[in-house]
Amino acid sequence: MKRVVEVQDDGGFESALGETISLWCGVYIYSGKLVGVNEDHVELDDAYIVYETGPLTDKHWKDAQLLPGRWRVMKGAIESWGVGK
Repeated sequence: MKRVVEVQDDGGFESALGETISLWCGVYIYSGKLVGVNEDHVELDDAYIVYETGPLTDKHWKDAQLLPGRWRVMKGAIESWGVGK
């Protein structure tokens, strides 16, 4: 059976530029303002590494530590992403 698959360009990371996002990676969670995207990585300003989330419905992370300067996360490490805190 053949299927016709329509590919839509939803913008991916580029659609979230300027927004605060959270990146769920294999080991850590990162959260910050998305300011850059290229082939290999995304760049976050005011980035945090999240050590303990607390309830996901809370407005803030239970334990998140500010990272120094602009932070880069390799796209290959990202499992999922979405609106940040």
